[in-house]
Amino acid sequence: MVGTRRQGNKDYKEKEGGQSAPEERPVIFDIQRFSIHDGPGIRTLVFFKGCPLRCQWCSNPESYTREPQVVYYRNRCLGCLRCVEVCRRGAVWAGAGGRLETDRQRCQGCAACVDACYAQARVLLGRRMTVEEIMTEIRKDSIFYRRSGGGVTLGGGEATLWPISAGEILAACQAEGIHTAIETCGHAPWSNVEGLLEYLNLVIFDIKHLNPEVHRRYTGVSNQLILENLQRLAQRSVPLVIRIPVIPGVNNAPEDIEAIATYVRSQGHASKLVLLPYHRFGEEKYARLGLSYAFPGLQPPEEEEMNALAAIVRSQGLGCQVGG
Repeated sequence: MVGTRRQGNKDYKEKEGGQSAPEERPVIFDIQRFSIHDGPGIRTLVFFKGCPLRCQWCSNPESYTREPQVVYYRNRCLGCLRCVEVCRRGAVWAGAGGRLETDRQRCQGCAACVDACYAQARVLLGRRMTVEEIMTEIRKDSIFYRRSGGGVTLGGGEATLWPISAGEILAACQAEGIHTAIETCGHAPWSNVEGLLEYLNLVIFDIKHLNPEVHRRYTGVSNQLILENLQRLAQRSVPLVIRIPVIPGVNNAPEDIEAIATYVRSQGHASKLVLLPYHRFGEEKYARLGLSYAFPGLQPPEEEEMNALAAIVRSQGLGCQVGG
């Protein structure tokens, strides 16, 4: 049996069994306005928490888990120990020299330490939002969507981990004439992806590497499901853009990029391929989350190298954009 939830003049269909509680209120860790790099025009980006990959260069490690989590800004800390006093699970304590430490396994994200912190050294990242709360934020920039040909892009994390909520947001946007897009790593059950397609004007699909073992080494998963989903998408009419994060030492060899470009061309549907040069903007987030960064000191590729890789893509008959 299939249930139906009404959104404007669109229907979003649920699978048998209805919704789980988390699906009713997805965890959103950011809503970014006035973006110009994630689809056409001026856009609003909705960042969902939760991702099936663990890319070692990820600039949004706060998106890994589905649950809200506490981040710690050590440079803001006053050392008042209020967080230690209020933590009922003993997840926060003063270590050597009074340095505050956090046991991430014990922490349940209750945010008692966040509420107690005068200096905002502890911040709760991610909150559960209803679809209507998210749409309220999206509607604030409707005039910019109309004037620029922009719209809304769902990203994260991975929005396809929240297929019911993502579908309701996309359906509501389309009912109001707002252009819709999704950024996806492609590692999701096909049913999660397929259910969103009728509400999407654009799919932005990431490919990291064609070698399954190299892919697993640097992302934690094989690329088999990702490539299978790309093949299925290529058979649909929704516009498709392929993105490659170019990571020195991982996939920046000319033969790596040529192999991906050849594969994408063989699918015969993508409108263009975008090369995203590695950057270090997210590096400091890892320490705040108690995580280690895999590439300390790694430098972004030079412009000349990126242009040479773009020329390889274009030699395969594909449009290519560097950055953005």
